[in-house]
Amino acid sequence: MNDAWPETVGGWELARHGDIENYRRRLTNNVTVTAVWENKAGTGRLKAHVETLGVGRTLTSSRTDFTDKEAFWTAARCVLDMAANLPSVGAGNESPAESALAGEVAGSVEAEPGSNGVPEAELTFTLVDGRTVTLILSDEQAFDLTSAIDGLDRHVWFEQRDESGDESGDEDAPADDVEVEPVEVPDVEEVRAAPDTGHDVVTLLESQFGVTEDYLMAHVDWSALIVVGEPAVSSLLQRGAELQAALAPRWYPVVAQRPGEQWIVLRRTGLYYGRE
Repeated sequence: MNDAWPETVGGWELARHGDIENYRRRLTNNVTVTAVWENKAGTGRLKAHVETLGVGRTLTSSRTDFTDKEAFWTAARCVLDMAANLPSVGAGNESPAESALAGEVAGSVEAEPGSNGVPEAELTFTLVDGRTVTLILSDEQAFDLTSAIDGLDRHVWFEQRDESGDESGDEDAPADDVEVEPVEVPDVEEVRAAPDTGHDVVTLLESQFGVTEDYLMAHVDWSALIVVGEPAVSSLLQRGAELQAALAPRWYPVVAQRPGEQWIVLRRTGLYYGRE
């Protein structure tokens, strides 16, 4: 299928038929990911298949219909990530797909929050040949990118600054005849690291709040944990300030109102936290 669909939303081609939304992503390695959401029924389906000479071969598909749109799009992103990392399929060439674009970046990089209703970031690069490239990153990918760039700063550019400082001399170094008072070392025996991964949060909930895994649900990408059932929810609501302090800075709690009950959703912020 080489036809272009009528709309493009968040990088997905979109064709609407009544209350049905058909989404498609065609990749350079000859794999196509399709996502179908029926608004009236509130259900969705996913599939990744090979397109070659008009004959397709299904690589993976959802076994049952999704009934939650957020979970539906989280799974769609996972399928897309999997498909994009496959080698070229079905055309006799088993080498990875070639890079679509490469070039030197000119000027600054524009960074904006996403606009598709899910946590994401949009980075726009302007190349020296005048073309622009916009990358849409998920919450976790944006966090990994900032951490990787911070690592470059510490291990590459920081060393270069050190070498530059050695040539000009360390102006802040104390003179030999100046007495330097000893610095008091703080007591850090009671310091506890805040939870990073979803598994860290599970451990924290049980050790500090007595909430076991029996009361927990997790998103497929571990970007959020959901506490359901009593007495776990009521206990955490009563200790809300303590819970928020224990989770910060990488996680934060919100209360979700469900029919006849409340859930506590623990979400990952995906923000940049400075040097670690």
